Amino acid sequence: MIKVGVLGARGRMGRATCEAVDAADDLELTATVVRDEPLDKVAGCDVVVDFTLPGTVMDNLAWCTDRGIHTVVGVSGFDAQRLDAARGILAADPEVGSVIAPNFGIGAVLMMQFAAKAAKHFDSAEIIEAHHPRKVDAPSGTAVHTARLIAAARAEAGLDGMPDATETDPMGARGADVDGVHVHAIRSAGYVASQEVRFGGPGERFVISHDSLDRESFMPGVLLAIREVVKRPGLTVGLDDLLD
Repeated sequence: MIKVGVLGARGRMGRATCEAVDAADDLELTATVVRDEPLDKVAGCDVVVDFTLPGTVMDNLAWCTDRGIHTVVGVSGFDAQRLDAARGILAADPEVGSVIAPNFGIGAVLMMQFAAKAAKHFDSAEIIEAHHPRKVDAPSGTAVHTARLIAAARAEAGLDGMPDATETDPMGARGADVDGVHVHAIRSAGYVASQEVRFGGPGERFVISHDSLDRESFMPGVLLAIREVVKRPGLTVGLDDLLD
């Protein structure tokens, strides 16, 4: 049995994680922590799942690593600099692992993989992501990760910049620019998490889309990460390497 603790246990993802862990035969939910409660509650856990906030996640990661506890992190905001900082924290104990994932939905991970494969075949690529209005960051971590994968695939294929004659955009209508890929964020009631990657070339359009209609869709990925992180020292970014 893997003993699991959950940080942010009263949040929507935290509650869903607690239910999923509690229902799994090979996992034991041994501790839950909500805002302002001490982290000492998870001291006896093998793995801690963190669904807190960007302002606290790095301190949580350091606290768990210092005590030899593996972590699964679903907090947004992990850019390249923050991932490097996470690697530095984990270097203090070479036996401790952490899975930091921009998205735990299996379909979302496949969407990102397919987008990377398609990127080198089209002149244009843009991303539209939509989330519930309570999400505190934009663009989403999934959209940023997808954009970086697309940019890397285009660079590897030797493609030039995408066609775009826009000269003025004082109101930001073209969205965020992530490594040359435009990302447009929607925050609206009625959504959980959705993303479209729109590709275009001469005479054709190609769209890859994924919708999470309920947070239950993320739980197979969360459980997979919990089971695998104990076998993987150091930092694992995303679920790609965990999937068969």
